[in-house]
Amino acid sequence: MTIETVQAEINEEFSAFEDWMDKYSYLIELGNDLKELDPKLKNDQHLIKGCQSRVWLVPEFKDGKIYFQGESDAVIVKGLVALLLRVVSGHTPQEIMESDLHFVDDIGLKQHLSPTRSNGLVAMIKQIKLYAVAYNRIAG
Repeated sequence: MTIETVQAEINEEFSAFEDWMDKYSYLIELGNDLKELDPKLKNDQHLIKGCQSRVWLVPEFKDGKIYFQGESDAVIVKGLVALLLRVVSGHTPQEIMESDLHFVDDIGLKQHLSPTRSNGLVAMIKQIKLYAVAYNRIAG
């Protein structure tokens, strides 16, 4: 499944909710479904700088693709992490580097996040792209 296809699925899922409280509830539910990160991986190496809450992203490069694990100590941010990982995990570095992660705007999430959460989301995306660049060099 392509990054675009996954983003389209997310857009469709969120379009089922008219009220933003329902969208937040769904986002929290997605975060609660996220597999818990091994406590040993919750370290400074995997901590995302620029997030108000604590967010850890752990990449694994396997068979030419990057697989991500992640977690946050804040419920809504954990949902954001779950969405991001769903979109980018299991893709090649090149696909991730070239992707436009527009689903955040498409579902209206960006307008409904506090400025600090919005900055944190940008920091997560930036880190994912940096991992993709690094692994692209290794694969290249």
